[in-house]
Order: sequence, then structure tokens, then C-alpha cells
Amino acid sequence: MQNHDPKSRIYIIGAGFAGQTIAKEIKAKGVFGEVVAFLDDDPAKIGTRIEDIPVLGPIRDVVQLLRQTPADEALIAIPNASREKLKEIYNLLKKAGFTKIRILPGISQILEGDAHLILTRQIHPEDLLARTPVTINLSKSLEYLRGKRVLITGAGGSIGSELARQLLSGGAERLYLFGHGENSIYEIDHELRILQEEGVGEKATIVPVIGDLQDRDYMMFILKRLRAEVVFHCAAYKHVPMMEANPVAAIKNNVFGTKNLVDAALEAGTRRFVLISTDKTVEPISIYGASKKIAEEIVLQADGTSRAFMVVRFGNVLGSRGSIVPLFRNQILKGGPVTVTHPEASRFFMTIPEAASLVLNAGGVGTGGTLYVLDMGEPLMIKDLAEQMIRFYGYEPEKEIPIVTIGLRKGEKLKEALWESTESIEPTGYPKINRILRNGHILQNLPQLLESLKPICFLDPAHPELFRNRRRLRETLKKVIPTLEIPPDEPEY
Repeated sequence: MQNHDPKSRIYIIGAGFAGQTIAKEIKAKGVFGEVVAFLDDDPAKIGTRIEDIPVLGPIRDVVQLLRQTPADEALIAIPNASREKLKEIYNLLKKAGFTKIRILPGISQILEGDAHLILTRQIHPEDLLARTPVTINLSKSLEYLRGKRVLITGAGGSIGSELARQLLSGGAERLYLFGHGENSIYEIDHELRILQEEGVGEKATIVPVIGDLQDRDYMMFILKRLRAEVVFHCAAYKHVPMMEANPVAAIKNNVFGTKNLVDAALEAGTRRFVLISTDKTVEPISIYGASKKIAEEIVLQADGTSRAFMVVRFGNVLGSRGSIVPLFRNQILKGGPVTVTHPEASRFFMTIPEAASLVLNAGGVGTGGTLYVLDMGEPLMIKDLAEQMIRFYGYEPEKEIPIVTIGLRKGEKLKEALWESTESIEPTGYPKINRILRNGHILQNLPQLLESLKPICFLDPAHPELFRNRRRLRETLKKVIPTLEIPPDEPEY
């Protein structure tokens, strides 16, 4: 918990177990300010004192009577609150003049009585934008990881780092944080150690591992050394327009990197392997979508009787690095304009913690060789998202912050789908996790396709003209993925 005035007068919204736990911790540490009151809607609590702190309510009435000073802070400690309730509380606090509003995020372990001050943070727009996340009993759904060695690739990324946070509660013996960028791995490694110091989760041994999926020899070596029993493969180049500009890099990393990891996992005896996939694989028009479609196939075709290799596919996550929410935030904070690609553009959205919880759940209940898709709810119009974010920051759309349409960029669709026209879905019996039923393998001749892509990604002295040949790359892919677009101005190199 950072940026606190030691003289802060803190109002905790929610006098339940989580709020009480946080209040005790603030009092014990004595450096974050003083809890002056709980605000709650429960008639049985209003008018009582808990830990000698008064409980005031109902929230709607009391908030309007409070006279805020710059040193006043509100901390929302209702982990199971619906998005509608959070939005209502946030708007009431803003109207009352609170500028410091923090939240205890509704991650599942808090519902199981594990609230910690370290978990609180500044409220984000995405806390109010998405639908109410499904509640998963995290400790129960992570039983399959107890005492296991678990490897996360791309552990410094948005999904990878959230998986790591939630895995602290899983009782894993070792948590391998694998990544290419030393800074992002340093940050999640450091964060997890602080969380452990503050009593969050169980005592897994955390091991940062710097490496490159594209280095096949290293991957074969390191997986044998680590002996990871479970792998969550989150690492990928993901930025659609950037991959359109660097198509060979996308295939080399997302396809051959995945192949190296899968082969190394097979040789090392990994028992469960979960690939994080994307709705961009559905009838893909972009190189990124095509690369992940092939990655899905590599994982599904590696499944066997003594192991479970599976894929979990979902749409966008709110607030991930390089995504639309941080972009909009930066545009709003500099006074606009906010740019949307098309007035009718829409995407499926889910919060990062919910996506990670469902991935972990699917990893335990899933069967090998299966493609799962998360229930993303209804798609959200990008223009609506822009308007809601502008209001979150206290401005009026169009009047104070303009919204400008810039047109779809290369590789972008107007709308996304979560499964293909040839696919259908069925429920699994677990909330928000569905199974995709496919008509056989989409890519029948996977080994042949990989062979034809190799000389484009890796220098073959017999065919130097193919090395890094972008046009040949797209032509090769289009033979098996007919929806892929080849721009008329695509250069050869």
C-alpha cells in the first residue's frame, strides 16, 4: 500500500470480514493513517462499533454528510460487490469530494478470508467497466497444483503475472517465472516476495528464469533441469498491428517458440500443459491470429495418454499492457482526443484476475487434447468503453474530451468471434468454461507446414532467398489459413 499520508483519515467502505481485517492491519502498522469509520448498508451493523471504530450508514446517506479534506481517503473493502454496486459507491465517493479512492480487488482468495492491506490499490476504470466476475473457490480449484513444480512462460506479462499472484495460494512447491525481459521478470519476482512477506498465500519457492523460447537447445536443457510438472504457456508476441509489420518475428516466436516449449515439455515428462490462446485465431486475418492458430494445433496434437495438453481461448483482457485501456487512459490524461478505430468496432472483454482464475480452473478440470473457451459475456462497443473511461476520469465525452475515429489498422477486424462457423460449443459443468467441439484438426499437415515455414524463419544455406521473406511467409500460411490477408503492398523483405 503506497503513497499514504500518515495523517490520512481513512473511511473503510464495508464492515465485513475483509474491512475489519484491513482496519486491524492499518491500526497495527500505525503508519498509514487512522480508520475513522466504517460505512456499511447492513442495518444490523449501522450504529455499532467494531474494534472501537463506528459503523455509519446507509452509505448513500452518510457519504453526502462527510466533509472531505485532502488527507481523507476511502478504501472499498467489499470483495464480492457487483460491478453495479462498485460503480454506485465510486460515484457517491467522487461526488462527496474523495480524490483518494482505493479498492481491495475481488480476487477469490479474499472471499476465503485472506484479506491483506498489501493487496489494496488505486481504483482503476476496469474495476467498474467489466461484468461482475464469476466467484471461484481458488484454494479448491488449485488443489491439482499442490506440491507441484509449475512453470509460467511470459510470467512478466499481464496474464502470466496474475497467474503467478493467484498461484501463491495454490500450494505449489516451486513457481518458475520464465520470461525474456529481465525487467518484467524482476518486477513480478519482487512483487511476489513482498506478498509472501505480508502473509499472502503459501510458501512456494519462487525461481526467476531468464530465457528465450526461440532458443531450442536451451529450452530442451532448461525444462529437463526444472522438471516442471505443469506449464502455463502465456508468452507470445501479441500486438496485432506491430506483428503485421514484423510477420516473420510473430511466426518465429509464437509458432516455433511454442513448438520448442512443447517438445521440451514432452521430453521432460511434463504432465499438464495449458496454452493461453485468443479469439484472434478464429478465421484469422492477421499474422498474430494465424500464429496462435498454429500454436493451438501444436499443443492439441501433442496430447497423449499419460499427459493432458490443452488450450484455453478467450478475448481481450481489460488493462493489459499495450491494450486499449492504458491507451485511452494516457489520451484522457493529456486532454484528448481519444481515438477509436471505428464507431461500430466491438470486442469481448474480461478482467485480468477473472481470466487468470478461469485459466487456472480449466487447467485442473480440463482433459487433454481439448480446446476450451471462456464465456466472455456480450461484446462491448469500443466507443462506449471510451465514453465510460472519460466519465471515470471526471470529464464529459465530446464536450471536454473529443473522440476521434481513425479507421481500422492492418490485421484488425470490426468484430471478433470466439469460435469458428465449423465449430460449436458445449458447457463443461464449470462456470464460464465451455468446450469447443471441432471437426477434426484444422491443420491436417502440421509437420509439413512447419517444414515449409522453417527456411523463412531460420537461414537455410540451400535457400537463402527464403530467409525473412515476408511475402513467401504469407503465401505459405494462406494455403492452410485461407482467411489470412495478404496486403497488396506487402514487401518481399
